[in-house]
Amino acid sequence: MRRFLVSNKFLVTDAKDTINAKQIMNSIIFDLVVLDIMMPGQNGLEFLKEIRQNSKVPVLMLTAMSTPENRLDGLETGADDYMTKPFEPKELLLRIQNILKRNSSVNFNKTNLDLEFGPFFFNLDTQNLYKNGISVHLTTSEQNLLKCFAESPNKALSRDDLNYMLGGKMEIRSIDVAITRIRKKIEQDQRYPIYLQTVRGIGWMLKTHN
Repeated sequence: MRRFLVSNKFLVTDAKDTINAKQIMNSIIFDLVVLDIMMPGQNGLEFLKEIRQNSKVPVLMLTAMSTPENRLDGLETGADDYMTKPFEPKELLLRIQNILKRNSSVNFNKTNLDLEFGPFFFNLDTQNLYKNGISVHLTTSEQNLLKCFAESPNKALSRDDLNYMLGGKMEIRSIDVAITRIRKKIEQDQRYPIYLQTVRGIGWMLKTHN
């Protein structure tokens, strides 16, 4: 399957189990995940539940478990599509292309809910972040925090401001940690941030223009 997808111009990374997959997904942002259910150790449905806790990456289940109940379990857990084995490689290709087309329409149809800064744009409705039209993975806490800054661009916000805007859902220390993580994803050099800047004596500011 890897050879087939590569021959059709896809960049493919495979994983032998969910432990290996988690390690890879911590360092690479994927456009789509093809996931089996019956695997050594943690099964695919359990792994999908974990993915859906902090990621909206499209997931195509590809499995030998073919009953209607199996299919419903996969879709209810958060799969975008469900295919059973054996399968035609051409059908797999078409399903992958269809999923990517649906998501690319979200990526590139920017609206007035999108805040742009540098190569990034952040949708305040979906709380999705994109760089040059490509999705950037954010955890839920990172999404919520970035939304606070996006709602008040070019304005300094203190920890107390952010805590109030978040309804007290994040501890002060957690805010600091989340800001560090966001900077890792949007700044070229975290020591000299261009976008999520520190404002001495106050807090931080999301700078959207020079």
